[in-house]
Amino acid sequence: MDTQGTTKVGITDIKMPFLSMVVFLVKLSIAAIPAFIIMSIVASILFAIFGTAVHTGMML
Repeated sequence: MDTQGTTKVGITDIKMPFLSMVVFLVKLSIAAIPAFIIMSIVASILFAIFGTAVHTGMML
């Protein structure tokens, strides 16, 4: 693997005003609600499929 010409970068500090951080975290938490609902629906469907398969003896 050729690593010439590459530089490793590490972030040590981010300067962000407190109010901007609060607004960002509120938006993040609001965006997480639909994602959780979608993941719950997908998980429910998968549990229903596999639960039915196990209960009927299809997966022995």
